[in-house]
Amino acid sequence: MKLKMKWILLTMVITISTVLTGCEPLLVLDPKGPQAKTQADDIMLSIWLMLGIVVVVLAILVFVLLKYRASKQPKDYEPPHIEGSPIVEAICIGIPIIIVAFLSVVSVKSNYEVEATPAGYEDQEPLIIYASSSNWKWHFSYPEENIETVNYLYIPEDRPIEFKLYSYGPITSFWIPQLGGQKYAMSDMITTLHLAADQPGEFMGRNANFSGAGFAENTFEVTAMSPADYEEWVEEVHETASPLTEEKFEELLEPGHLGRSTYTGTHLEFAPPPEHDHGSTDNNTEESDLEGHEKHDSHNSEEHSNH
Repeated sequence: MKLKMKWILLTMVITISTVLTGCEPLLVLDPKGPQAKTQADDIMLSIWLMLGIVVVVLAILVFVLLKYRASKQPKDYEPPHIEGSPIVEAICIGIPIIIVAFLSVVSVKSNYEVEATPAGYEDQEPLIIYASSSNWKWHFSYPEENIETVNYLYIPEDRPIEFKLYSYGPITSFWIPQLGGQKYAMSDMITTLHLAADQPGEFMGRNANFSGAGFAENTFEVTAMSPADYEEWVEEVHETASPLTEEKFEELLEPGHLGRSTYTGTHLEFAPPPEHDHGSTDNNTEESDLEGHEKHDSHNSEEHSNH
């Protein structure tokens, strides 16, 4: 029986070791952008800190068990009556307070960093992409390029990306683990997420918030490429893609899964995003308002000329 148990344990150890050997690194710990690097560093800091606490506590436990075990004491030994120890109480209360305060400061500092333009890209004009979700797809609108894609995203490397997130259905969560943390997309407001890729590559993106039966396949592909390759892709889309019509967009919004598709034009022309923009900088808000006024004035001019 003992031999059988040994073989079972040995088999389990070999199996686990084999499986773990073939595992890829965790995406959140394999950052490809400054925002993801900040978050990965915070995760590793927390892991090492917790590991240190566990090691110290286990070491103290082993020391106490060995030093004060019953077999070391005489048979007539009676432990002294102790009301309390200010030193022990200070250690038990003070150290956790220090740890929590330290992690709080680190977290708040990091939150401000990831909510702003990525470090090192402050002087660059961000590429604005409207990322909207529907059951169970992702629609990416590029106003600057007048392009829209479904379930895939092309971005230039070494340029800040400003995502405008919202939803045509239930609340979803936009997440590209290797570029940064997740952020919610809602139907009545826009949330802003700042990301950047500091190297070319292909990354996985997904909805990280349960949103119904098709949630598991609510994914998209992200490709970061050189600026030259990105411009080439934009030109190719304008030469080969079909225009996005209102009827086609309504068809895309129907619940279900789709593959990748590409269009010229964006749905923003006939299905504008929510007006409330949460998370934009003042400059971006002013620019958006100016664009809205220009469109409104242009529309009024056209109506007057028709009359």
